[in-house]
Amino acid sequence: MPELPEVEIARRNLVRWFGGRRLVRAEADDTRIFRGADRARFAALTGRLESLVRRGKYLLFAFEGGQGLMAHLGMTGKFVRRTEGHVEPYSRARFHLDDGHVLHFADARMFGRMEPAPAALLRQLDAVKLLGRDPLADGLTAGQLQQALGTTKQPLKVALMDQERLAGLGNIHAAEALFRAGLHPARPPASLAPDEWKRLVGAIRATIDFGLKEQEGEEPVYLEEGRSENPFQVYGRAGGPCSQCGKAVESFTQGGRTTHFCPKCQPPRGVHASNPAPGKR
Repeated sequence: MPELPEVEIARRNLVRWFGGRRLVRAEADDTRIFRGADRARFAALTGRLESLVRRGKYLLFAFEGGQGLMAHLGMTGKFVRRTEGHVEPYSRARFHLDDGHVLHFADARMFGRMEPAPAALLRQLDAVKLLGRDPLADGLTAGQLQQALGTTKQPLKVALMDQERLAGLGNIHAAEALFRAGLHPARPPASLAPDEWKRLVGAIRATIDFGLKEQEGEEPVYLEEGRSENPFQVYGRAGGPCSQCGKAVESFTQGGRTTHFCPKCQPPRGVHASNPAPGKR
């Protein structure tokens, strides 16, 4: 599933692909990616892209004339560039440029989302205005992270994935950051010491940087699409050896998602008896 690094790479690709070109025609199929939004307003988009901003997992397009678009990649969405006339599988919406290229929004499972709106109002859309601090766009300090997460009763990994607390991290990069920081995903945030908050901030930065390098390119390939090799240190490695200590990586269900962790490198300090460290499943 696309998370902050993947969405940032999509933003960079789109900025490069537009590159001063004009959007001559926008078109979209009648699918659920619009979720009640005005598809005709999408079809009315034209002109040059004036700015493209990422907030968490959302992309905010501003075209000349005050036209705007919010986009979310969902679970399988991606933007790809093709030549005019190419039939792209699962293409749900298309930007036709004046250089003969078409930018497709391809989304096999259609959990992605598009919502046209005036560019000046994009940040006021409910999905965007509720977002917490963006670690890449806004920067992040240990104090800011502690302020965002420190008082919640949610387990640490669930809190990291709460988009109203911290925008952009999902299941993969939250797990990777906690592994890099040596913190158990079931820890209560209030149990973290000052040096652990610092370690966690550094680990979030490191996993985002890794994700950006891993996904950079004309067409990112998501892990769920059958990559030949899992690039992550702990995510998706349940039952295999930890890359640091060799102990078997374990997994359990947390917040409706599968959490991966190393029981040795991520000891359950501070985990309450009522919420014991989960065993391998």
